[in-house]
Amino acid sequence: MKNGSRITAPRLWLVILKSYRVLSLLAEQSIANTGLCLTDFAALEALLHKGPLTITQIQEKVRLASGSMTAAVDRLEKLGLVVRKSSPSDRRARVLELTAKGKRLAAASFEKHAKDLEALMSRLTQKDMERLYGSLKKLGLLAAEKLEEQETRPRSSKERARK
Repeated sequence: MKNGSRITAPRLWLVILKSYRVLSLLAEQSIANTGLCLTDFAALEALLHKGPLTITQIQEKVRLASGSMTAAVDRLEKLGLVVRKSSPSDRRARVLELTAKGKRLAAASFEKHAKDLEALMSRLTQKDMERLYGSLKKLGLLAAEKLEEQETRPRSSKERARK
């Protein structure tokens, strides 16, 4: 980039979008190389790092539709990787827990995926990663705040009429 060339918000957005797309594809390839589909990996990873969770809690953490989550849980249960147990705090809820086999597979898969990501980002210095992390975190928090403001502010009569 030329010295003095201003980075505009639309230009920055485009770089973030393109970077996200290619990084996402590489991450998905890494996950596929573990032998798991993205949904199953996400559910196992959540259980590995957060402990027993309800299907709803996993859904919230990995942002999956309930149908996809239920299908994933059924698959994982059939493979003997998770078990459904009664919740000690809510008799209506079922909690998912990794089996010993599930813990081994989740840990090995996550370790492989983490190594792939480390290799991918190894060209960045620790300082680069810290700066990038801080900037993206700040931008994400600002965007979340803006979104929350938009969702909670009263709608104008024009906006209500469009609905």
